Amino acid sequence: MSDTSPSRVGVNQTTDGSFAQDNALFLKKFSGEILQTFEESNIFKALHTIRTIESGKSAQFPVTGIATANYHTPGESIASNGLVGAGGYLSDIKKTEKVINIDKMLVASTFLANIDDVKNHYDIRSVYANELGKALAVRFDTALAKVFIAAARSSASLTSGNTGGQYDVAQGNFSAGDSVGSPASVSGAELVSALFATAQRLDENDVPSDGRFCVIRPQEYYRLITGNVGDLAISTSAVNKDVGGLGSIASGSIPQVAGISIYKSNHIPNGNLTGSDPDGDADNNPFGGSTGYNSDFRNSLGVVSHSAAVGTVKLLDLATESEYQIERQGTLFVAKYAMGHGVLRPECAIELVA
Repeated sequence: MSDTSPSRVGVNQTTDGSFAQDNALFLKKFSGEILQTFEESNIFKALHTIRTIESGKSAQFPVTGIATANYHTPGESIASNGLVGAGGYLSDIKKTEKVINIDKMLVASTFLANIDDVKNHYDIRSVYANELGKALAVRFDTALAKVFIAAARSSASLTSGNTGGQYDVAQGNFSAGDSVGSPASVSGAELVSALFATAQRLDENDVPSDGRFCVIRPQEYYRLITGNVGDLAISTSAVNKDVGGLGSIASGSIPQVAGISIYKSNHIPNGNLTGSDPDGDADNNPFGGSTGYNSDFRNSLGVVSHSAAVGTVKLLDLATESEYQIERQGTLFVAKYAMGHGVLRPECAIELVA
């Protein structure tokens, strides 16, 4: 019998009519799994402002202040009678800008030896794909959590003159200064009170009601459902149906408190990370100095915020590359992105501490 000419599934015909190597098309599944894992592992991605740029090292976000009004006296010139507050009618609307830099490229990679791939009895590539995606997702989400905390700790904003600040859940008041020490245990009732107090602060800062959210650690999230520390006290939880509570003991979920959407995340930073965390290598410094996205987070429980508080500049979205290296007899897989994060409106973010 004569030989046949099989239609090779992995061969890629290029635009110039030539053919690439036999396995050129076999990595599409790998790339798709990385993108899927990245999307599924993120909490903060949909909760902030993202801007994509095609080139450059940074992006500018214009920030404007607010106008004021005054009663007009008949016959007086509006245009030439000076500024409001000095007897006039003209508003001096303040203006500034927020610049967010693109950080160094963030890379997650691994190497798969050809002999191991052949011998292995299960699809190790999908496992590697998931892990690379998770690595990028964790770094992305953790950096954003830190920037939201930086926004809460920022100085007075241009738009309202107010900041979000830090709310001490255990003490039941807005505290001054950065977190120092181990966080105390808090009850569901204290968390509910904190959410109403922070909602009031956001109202006073003229932050829109739509788009408010809270991201807290899992232990505080479930405390909202169970109520007091150590017992299932439904009467002090946020799921009390008698007073219009939402959520479910059965599903372990609580969607909103005080009009604030509630999320849980393992990516809320903890400990004093100054000088001891890879996010210190970032080109953005939302806390000031040269610590990157790092600060002292020893008392941090989470954040209450609005999506306008923090922005991300995206130069290179999540992408994957792979290369079979003959001299090493294996394949190098790389997942990467180039983005940067920064504070936009500090009055929109409040840090929960204990």
